[in-house]
Amino acid sequence: MVPVSGNDIETNFRGSWAIDNNNVGVAAMQFQLMPNNKAVWFDTTSLGPSARELGPPGNCPKSPEMNLKPDCFAHAIAYDVETGNSRTVYLDGEPWCSSGHLWPNGDLVATGGTRGGVRSIRVLSMADPNANFVEKKNILADKRWYSSNQVLEDGSAVIAGGRNSFSYEIVPPNKLEFHPRRFNLPFLQETTVPKRPGPGMYIENNLYPFMFLIPDGNVFLFANDRGIIFHPHTGTVVRQFPKLPGGARNYPASGMAALLPLTITPTPDNIHAEVVVCGGNTQDAYPSVDSKHTKNRVFTPALRDCHRIVLSNHGSTWEKEQDMPSGRCMGDLVHLPNGNLLMINGARKGVAGWENAMDPNLTPVLYTPNKPMGQRFKELAPTTIARMYHSIAALIPDGKILVAGSNPHSKYLVKAEYPTELRVEKFSPPYLDPALAGQRPVISPEKTDKVLKYGKDFKIGVKFNGGKVNPQDVKVTLYYPPFTTHGFSMNQRLLILSLRTVANDVITAVAPPSGKVAPPAYYILFVNFRGIPGKGIWVHVD
Repeated sequence: MVPVSGNDIETNFRGSWAIDNNNVGVAAMQFQLMPNNKAVWFDTTSLGPSARELGPPGNCPKSPEMNLKPDCFAHAIAYDVETGNSRTVYLDGEPWCSSGHLWPNGDLVATGGTRGGVRSIRVLSMADPNANFVEKKNILADKRWYSSNQVLEDGSAVIAGGRNSFSYEIVPPNKLEFHPRRFNLPFLQETTVPKRPGPGMYIENNLYPFMFLIPDGNVFLFANDRGIIFHPHTGTVVRQFPKLPGGARNYPASGMAALLPLTITPTPDNIHAEVVVCGGNTQDAYPSVDSKHTKNRVFTPALRDCHRIVLSNHGSTWEKEQDMPSGRCMGDLVHLPNGNLLMINGARKGVAGWENAMDPNLTPVLYTPNKPMGQRFKELAPTTIARMYHSIAALIPDGKILVAGSNPHSKYLVKAEYPTELRVEKFSPPYLDPALAGQRPVISPEKTDKVLKYGKDFKIGVKFNGGKVNPQDVKVTLYYPPFTTHGFSMNQRLLILSLRTVANDVITAVAPPSGKVAPPAYYILFVNFRGIPGKGIWVHVD
């Protein structure tokens, strides 16, 4: 049984914003929500102090990234998404512009960075409430600065790309001792805009490539203006896609991309897999504005276009999606529990990089991919806080969107047109309309199975307002919490599950069929009634 679309409750509520913390002290360059409801974010360690001491007083470890000078400042925190309280986390390497994912056991794995951290792996334990990062240096097969990660069906992860790294490798789960293996990927060199003569004169336009695990176990990778599907264990390119017209979509042009929700049908071999790519900027937008390339800086308007492609159809080509209401680069494209998506953060002009953007895009946009063309975008309530370079947005279990970061400078600057942003906000999407409070399902955790086995039935205890409901009005979703940085939410996926029965305050649902569809991990389980989600709970899928 699959829920019927088009029966969602509509509301005129355009969402609302609230400050969750007025000064958290550390900018959110890299971000991961962990299954203990702690959001971990971290910044560069080699460019000077943050706005928060590491603590306790006098704790100033010698920094290997600053010639062993004492560093009394925190560069990472663990933030409780329920209370807004946070603690500092010690980090001794350089994770600047790194990537990451979760291990199946819930630990955070951060990979690469620059300087002494360019081939490092760092792990933060979920089980230890006072954990610091543990770093293993020089373990990766290649330098991984501006790379992307994608978890595979066995919990291992592909790490692809990075500056001058035209390769990928696979990192195993749950261990820091292994023999790295590098796979050449010429596609990454083919999609790189060549460096110009002189120090730091990069353009690239293909860093932080978009990567998605698709239901046949292969990986879709999009870099700059085109994509491929490759077999992760052999490096074989099994399909090449035509160029996507319009401009560059990856860093520093920095568009957005997402794997649209996967609906698990009773015959899971036929799962529809589709990707959307939106925004970014022109191929020459970066050299037109970056101070290393020009003294006559031009802030090129960001792109408004979106395109979709069906990966599960071997004859598919790019299809033009409706244009966004406004141009957006450096935005975040975040799944919502009900199958819609949210476009948030970013700028209307310029590109990623220090001081390279202006005109922040303050207005989030609700994207409903299954509505008729022309009705898919809805502008929501704007924020008043610019969230541009090095900002993040993430779905949390109560259905709100946590928003943090924005630091378009090499240092922490408080007095600037776009200052280093240390306030944390929460955005309530339209489904959190106070008038709809009575429509929200309430999961009973004690009556819900917390460990889901591939392909097996499981039970969800749930209360619906008014008791009995039409089963076709109920949608159960699983959300993989992504590692987010530079506008790309790595590993993000939303699964719409098949249901057996909805009766007597119990839903019997079917777990995802395999790790190709749902890599082994902790997920947030949501129950939606006519598009209105209740609070989610953490479950484990394997």
